[in-house]
Amino acid sequence: MVAKDRMALLEVLGKMGFSGDADFLREGVEALTQALVEIDASRQIGAEPYERSAERSTYRNGYRSRPWDTRVGRIDLQIPKLREGSFFPEFLEPRRRAERALLCVVQEAYVHGVSTRRMDDVLKAMGLDGISKSEVSRVCQELDTVVRAFLERPLEVPVTYLWLDATYVKVREDGRVQSMALVVAIGVREDGEREVLGLDIGPSEDAAFWLAFLRSLVERGLRSVKLVISDAHVGVKNAISRTLAGSSWQRCRVHFMRNLLALVPKTAQPMVAALVRTIFVQSDLAGAKGQLRRVVATLEKRYPKAAALLSQAEEDVLAHLCPEVHRRRLHSTNPLERLHKEIKRRSNVVGIFPNRMAVLRLVGALLMEQNDEWAVGRRYFSAESMAAPPEPGGLPQLAPPDAVIAAS
Repeated sequence: MVAKDRMALLEVLGKMGFSGDADFLREGVEALTQALVEIDASRQIGAEPYERSAERSTYRNGYRSRPWDTRVGRIDLQIPKLREGSFFPEFLEPRRRAERALLCVVQEAYVHGVSTRRMDDVLKAMGLDGISKSEVSRVCQELDTVVRAFLERPLEVPVTYLWLDATYVKVREDGRVQSMALVVAIGVREDGEREVLGLDIGPSEDAAFWLAFLRSLVERGLRSVKLVISDAHVGVKNAISRTLAGSSWQRCRVHFMRNLLALVPKTAQPMVAALVRTIFVQSDLAGAKGQLRRVVATLEKRYPKAAALLSQAEEDVLAHLCPEVHRRRLHSTNPLERLHKEIKRRSNVVGIFPNRMAVLRLVGALLMEQNDEWAVGRRYFSAESMAAPPEPGGLPQLAPPDAVIAAS
């Protein structure tokens, strides 16, 4: 450590021991960090200031001031400038990707004039007041490269189960605020591991958007899908049948129950719900189909619309019953809904995104973190159960596009 840094540290330590200065902790962090900056710069240059060394690669050329927000307050660091090349301390660079994405989105919104008082409050709460536009630009560009690489990576391992769903976020585009569909795909690979497969944003959940999204997954290597779980949106059903030939489709049971109960009076909904649930507790597919027909016969006299919907959805809502070992986790899009809640929690802080790329930046960073957690966590299904042969009868196939039934 150079002499001036040692003197600065001794001065701060003197304050800590004798003067009782209220800012001693902040000053201590500032002095220690500045000393680390000088050490890091000397390592890159190959020599201390004014030192003659054969390993020297360049010379210092003054300093640039950089404020740094910490838990103990703002400190002002002096970053050495070099005659050749550039220098930035490595230990100041790491941040969690999602936190950097949130900083980037909020700051970009502020720069583009779509901020609110709440945006300003968020900045102050995070200790980010006064971040420069150049720093925001640098962080955004670096993060964009990482997120794009994640979203465009090859899907090397075959995927057995695929979940698809969409949520909505507000984006400023063409001078107005629009509600746009944010679609996410997750899957369980043939080895039982969960993986975030893809992400995209578009004006709405129309068939063309879903078709382009699924085709992009196939082009990246999505294959061997046995079962797709989603809601009954016509666009996604058509896209599945056109891109994932041979795959079965499970209609999300949670969404289906909402649609079904909307067709009966509110007072009768608990009874109808309990009656329909008896279908899903059957031990095998044949028993579930038999019970479904009995429930339909019971409902058709008083609630014919609900009975008709249940009869039409027989194959769609029972696909998850095969194989039996996995059925508990395959009947709905709940695994994806939990992920959407986390996305909403973060996106609600922003409110209105300045553009589509800002959405992909923030949500992509969140999904990268989630994917990393899944990679080091427990398998979603054991490798032994994934290797087990399918049960007799197999899974029902998704109807061709012209036979798709619109959701009620």
